[in-house]
Amino acid sequence: MNTYQQITAEEAKNIMDTESDYVIIDARTEEEFSQGHIKGAILIPEYEIAARAEKELPDKNQLILVYCRSGRRSKIASEELVKLGYTNVKEFGGIIDWPYETTSEN
Repeated sequence: MNTYQQITAEEAKNIMDTESDYVIIDARTEEEFSQGHIKGAILIPEYEIAARAEKELPDKNQLILVYCRSGRRSKIASEELVKLGYTNVKEFGGIIDWPYETTSEN
């Protein structure tokens, strides 16, 4: 049974700094996203993952990093991605625990 991997904010930042072939998913609402998000993140609210993932994330083996506000919705989103057949999902909790830079630009 496939599952997602839980990693720390530090591990996620390290991936962002050293790798290039990954997608960051912000599983919050549009309103939360516009108040500040991790640079390069794609907004797909957790309740829209099932409907949008396969269209917006065509490569099911690509590394996908998922976060939300506190870590609850990112876990739901990560489970949903795994159910859809994604094989390389890493969940790194909430932006409230993200000690690095964020942006409010799109």
